Amino acid sequence: MQPLIITCAPVGAEVTLEQTPYLPHTPAKLAETSRAIRDAGASIVHVHCRTDDGTNTHDVARFKQAYDAIRGASDLIVQFSTGGAIGMTPEERASVLQLRPEMATLTCGTVNFGDDVFENSFPIMRGILAKMRQHGVRPELEVFDKGHLANARRLAKEGLLTLPQHVDFVLGVPGALEATVQNLCDLVDDLPDGCTWSVAGIGRAQTAMALAAIAMGGHVRVGLEDNLYLEKGRLARNEELVARVVRIAREAGRAVASPDEAREILGLQKLAAA
Repeated sequence: MQPLIITCAPVGAEVTLEQTPYLPHTPAKLAETSRAIRDAGASIVHVHCRTDDGTNTHDVARFKQAYDAIRGASDLIVQFSTGGAIGMTPEERASVLQLRPEMATLTCGTVNFGDDVFENSFPIMRGILAKMRQHGVRPELEVFDKGHLANARRLAKEGLLTLPQHVDFVLGVPGALEATVQNLCDLVDDLPDGCTWSVAGIGRAQTAMALAAIAMGGHVRVGLEDNLYLEKGRLARNEELVARVVRIAREAGRAVASPDEAREILGLQKLAAA
């Protein structure tokens, strides 16, 4: 099996400071968290940004501060979210691509998101992909439902998306596909040839989905964006969620990828020496 790539999504758009004091909502805290998750075994950091009071923002200047802080603290692959938060315009969501992160997410379809709707129509997806191509940013395809894989194939047929790519299955969001091993296996069986994949299980499903991915040869995403707890009643730090996956992988005999090993697996260029 390939060495295990661990992505950490430390912030997200839904978690609040009232829910956990460990949310790294400022660039300085993101730098501290990046160093900690890198030391714990992560190789990718998935970035959302907040203002100092914890409010969601897709302000380019704030993302620039976050990017510089992360890069100053670690050699992690920096992956921006283009999902943003519910209610952001497609233009807002794509604006941060001008900073040219190594990777950014492309959500491959509209999905119910709790009581809200996370809109990703074909015009929205095409627009975000155009910005990715313009700025040379590698997409990670976010899949919340099986039909999203069909959408990715359609974008490829239109010549807007090159396959294979890295795919992240986000399972267990209320309103989307449930986090079960059967659903994960079904999605993996339907992947376009050559795609690598990871899985993010929401809430209590995070560890179960990580166990499945480790055994199946896939990769794993963890972090406070998806799960607040290390165990019942105990709030987690991002690095603790990463460390748990590393421990399970090592006990299963699976090596864990460094950031440069992850770059090689994903076809990204190695980070230039400072």
